[in-house]
Amino acid sequence: MTQTLTAPARAAQPRRGNLRKTLMPLALDVAAPMACYYLLHGAFGMSEVVALAVSGVIPAVRVVAGIVGDRTLNGLAGLTLAVNVAGIALSFVTGDARMMIAKDSGLSGVLSLAIMLSAFTRQPVMTAGMRPFITKGNAAKEAAWDRLAERSARFRRAERRFSGIWGGVLLAECVARLIGAFTLPVSTMVWLSNVMLIAAIVVGLVLAGAFASGPIQMMVNKEAYRAAAAT
Repeated sequence: MTQTLTAPARAAQPRRGNLRKTLMPLALDVAAPMACYYLLHGAFGMSEVVALAVSGVIPAVRVVAGIVGDRTLNGLAGLTLAVNVAGIALSFVTGDARMMIAKDSGLSGVLSLAIMLSAFTRQPVMTAGMRPFITKGNAAKEAAWDRLAERSARFRRAERRFSGIWGGVLLAECVARLIGAFTLPVSTMVWLSNVMLIAAIVVGLVLAGAFASGPIQMMVNKEAYRAAAAT
């Protein structure tokens, strides 16, 4: 009886740990800076430039902590840190708080272009994130994926389409955020930019699921079933 009751609890611990690891960067990069801005600007009367600069330090510190913890500097971490520092510096130099909003568009713009360009290569960037979701660590599905990637032109097109869709959606979000940064009030864009990002993610999930990852999952499942039936 003890084993029956404790086994699910042990199984739930890794899930809680994974959820915490997923939500923590979101809280530090989105929720904390937004709350910090409204607290400093609204409650303490700091200028928009100072409030945004201080709130921008939070994700920068998270990136630095990650670099120190991993003891490596990957391209994405370096780019994120550089863009945050540049945004803070430009805001103080120009005295324009909008530069802090615009710098996020610069980062997402570079990433979206890199994702789109990778769709024309043999190794689309988004495939690495999609594959574990499709195969779920199942050996038969992993083998099916490898066979399809080598032999099926339809499968490779779907792979490229997946990265192309995500790159296009993120680029559209980048352009919309950049336009908003220079046409809407800063206090509006502080929350609206996050809404734009969430909306882009939802649209990306729907489109990529319908036209890329969904068909890929069906192909992998069918290939795994065919191989199992043959043996």
